[in-house]
Order: sequence, then structure tokens, then C-alpha cells
Amino acid sequence: MKAIWKNKVIAESNETVFIEGNHYFPVSSVNQEYLKESATHTTCAWKGIASYYHIETEGLVNNDAAWYYPSPSDAAQPIKDHIAFWRGVQVVE
Repeated sequence: MKAIWKNKVIAESNETVFIEGNHYFPVSSVNQEYLKESATHTTCAWKGIASYYHIETEGLVNNDAAWYYPSPSDAAQPIKDHIAFWRGVQVVE
């Protein structure tokens, strides 16, 4: 799987975790140079508290376009140390 935004491969892995229609990529497969910390946090009833990243490339910013669970619930442990994408980021095979 690849996560692509503005023709840049943000993440690529053959070992994503697929939950609720989203591919969660291992942190090690994500190109960290495109990620910038966001102050945004949301809560999922069963996964826990999500944190976000903005994606930045070539002077363009996609706010809160990536999210992760730093301390997922016991039920969501498969996505620990994984990042998912949305807001125009294409996730393709």
C-alpha cells in the first residue's frame, strides 16, 4: 500500500493494518520529512485518543491529514506505532 499526496509517496508498506476502512501504516514506513506535529486531538470510543500530523510538501499544507494513537486501548493494540491518512491523501495498492 502507498499513501500519496501531491505526487509524493508519504508512506509505503506491505504490512498495513486495516481497521474501519483505513490502512494504518507502520511508523517505520512513513516518510517523516513530510509530517509536522499538530495540536489536534480527538477521542474514539474504542481506540482512545488520536493525535494528528499536518502533511507538508513543496510549500503546501494538508492540515490534520494523518492521525495515530500514541496509547491505543487494549482493543486497538494492532495500530500502536501506526499512522493513517485522509483529507485527500490517496491510499492505493
